[in-house]
Amino acid sequence: MNPNIPSIEQLKEIALPAPVSYAPQTWGWWVLLAVLVLAVLLLSARRYWQWRRDRYRREALVRLAQLQQRSNDLQALRELPELLKRVALSMPSAHESPLFVGARLARDADTSNPQPDHVIVHRGQALLPQGSVGAIGGEEWQAFLVRHSAQPLPADFSQQLALLAYAPDAVVLALPGDKRAQLFSTCKHWVEHHHVAA
Repeated sequence: MNPNIPSIEQLKEIALPAPVSYAPQTWGWWVLLAVLVLAVLLLSARRYWQWRRDRYRREALVRLAQLQQRSNDLQALRELPELLKRVALSMPSAHESPLFVGARLARDADTSNPQPDHVIVHRGQALLPQGSVGAIGGEEWQAFLVRHSAQPLPADFSQQLALLAYAPDAVVLALPGDKRAQLFSTCKHWVEHHHVAA
C-alpha cells in the first residue's frame, strides 16, 4: 500500500470562526433600543387608555344597533333621543366644554345664588355640573351636537329628536321609513365620530 495516499483518518475539522453576537456592540444602540421600547410602551398605554375611554361609545353603538333592528317599534324610536343624551353625558370632555365652563363661572360669580353646585356622577367619576348637557334642549342642544359632530348635521336635528321624544304616539309612528333610517344613520355617525377633547 502506498503511504502517500490520504486516508479518511487524516481528515480534520475546519476551524469555524466564533459566532457573531446579536447584542449591540456600542452604547448608542442600547440607547436606541431603550427609546424604541419606551415608545412602544407609551403608544400601547395611550391606545389602551383610548379604548377604555371609548367604552361608552361602543356600548351606545351596540344599543343603537338593537334599536335600529326594531325601528318600527314605538319604544325604540322614543329611546333614540335618550340614547344620544346619555352619550353626551358620558363624554369625558363634556364637562370641560367652554360653553358650560363659562356658564358655571358666570353662575359662581353670582353671589345672590348660594345654592351648592350639584354634580352628576357616572361610574364614580364627576362629569357635569347639573344644568349643563343633561338639561339643555332646543337650540343649545343643536349647537352642542353640531359642535361635537365630525360632519354637518341637519339644521333641525334636535327638533327631530324632540319630536321622537315628545310627539304623540300616532305622529311618531307615522314617520316614513326613509326618515327613520336617516335619523338612525345620523345618530350612528354622531356616536361613532363625535369629537372628544383629549
